[in-house]
Amino acid sequence: MNDIIRRKVARAAAAGSDGGPGADQGWRLAFARAARDGTGLLVEVAAMTLHRRSLAELLELPPDRALMVLLDGPQGGLGLMVMSPEVMGALIEMQTTARVSAAPTLTRRPTRTDAAMVAGVIDRALEELEVVLAEEADLVWAGGFRYASFLEDPRPLGLLLEDQPYRVLSADLSMASGARSGGLILALPAEGRGQRPQPKPGRDRAPAAAPGFSTALSEAVMAAGCTLEAVIARLTQPLGAVMALQVGQVLPLQNAALDRISLESVDGRQLACARLGQQKGMRALRLSRPAAGGHGGAAESGSAAVPDAPGPAAGGAGAPDTGFPSQAGLPPALLGPAAVAGAEDPFAGFAAPLDLGGGLLATG
Repeated sequence: MNDIIRRKVARAAAAGSDGGPGADQGWRLAFARAARDGTGLLVEVAAMTLHRRSLAELLELPPDRALMVLLDGPQGGLGLMVMSPEVMGALIEMQTTARVSAAPTLTRRPTRTDAAMVAGVIDRALEELEVVLAEEADLVWAGGFRYASFLEDPRPLGLLLEDQPYRVLSADLSMASGARSGGLILALPAEGRGQRPQPKPGRDRAPAAAPGFSTALSEAVMAAGCTLEAVIARLTQPLGAVMALQVGQVLPLQNAALDRISLESVDGRQLACARLGQQKGMRALRLSRPAAGGHGGAAESGSAAVPDAPGPAAGGAGAPDTGFPSQAGLPPALLGPAAVAGAEDPFAGFAAPLDLGGGLLATG
C-alpha cells in the first residue's frame, strides 16, 4: 500500500512537466560524444523531441527491423533504447572498416552480435548523459541506466516493461557528414527513481568580499558630490498665472524670512533649517537645527514658519547668546569644524539677516 501511495504522489508531482531543458540538450551531446569517442563516427542531431507516452503508445514507436535494447535502471526500473538499422549499421561499419559506406543499408534482423558491438557506445552515452545532467533536475529520471540485454523479439516487450508513463526522447541523426541518417529512441520511466542532483559546494553562498572592499566602497561613497538647495519659500500658482508673469511683477511671499531657510536635497526632502547672512563679504548659511521629521520642504506660499529652538546656545550654561537658535541635536557632519571643541568658528562675525520686504521681484 505504501508503495502504491508513493508512486501516485510521484506521478502527480511530475504530471505538469515533460522534463526540463537539460534532458534533450544533454542527450544530444551525450550520444554524439559517445559515438565520436567510441567509434570515431561523427553524429549531428537534426531534430530532437521529448514527450510523455503510455506503454501502449511506446510499443507502437519502434520501426521494423530496429535494434531494441533493454536498459537496467535504479530500483529495478527498466528503460528501452531503439536504434534504427541505419544508425546501428553506421556504428558497426566504423568499428569494422573505419568508414561509413555510401551504399544503402541492408535491412536485416539484428542479432546478438550487433547488440554486443554497439553496447559500449550505449553505455558510454548513458554515462555521458549523467555527467551533463549532474546539476539538472532531469537527472532523477534520466540517470543511472545501463545496457541490460538485447531483445530479439519485440512481442514480449509489453510484458517486460511496467505499465506506467514514459519519457521518450526521439532523435533524428545525421551521420558521417550527411552520408547516412537514421532515428534513435530513448524511453525511460517518467517516475524518477534515481539520485537527485547535487549542487556544487558553495554555489548558493554569496562570494566573500575582497579584503578592504568595504572600506574602499565607503570612501568612494563618502567622496561623492551632494547638492543641497537653500529654499526661502515655495509658491504654488495656476499655470495661467505663471504664463502671465511679467518683468517687474512682485510675488508676495507671506511670512518668508531669511532666518527661516529650508535646506533641502535635490528630491525636495528637508534636511535642516538655517539662517541667511554674510561671511567675509559672501552670502552664507548657518545651520540652526535639524528639520522636524526630516521630510518636506519650506511651506508653500511661505505660510508655515519654522519656530526657533528654545534654550541656551550649544556651548552650555553661561554660553554667550549669539542671537542664533541652539545647534543641539544637529549631526556633526552638518555642523562642520565649528562643532569640534577648540576649533575656530568659521561664522565669527556672521551678519544679521536681511528682511525680504514682503515679496520677491521677478527680474526676467
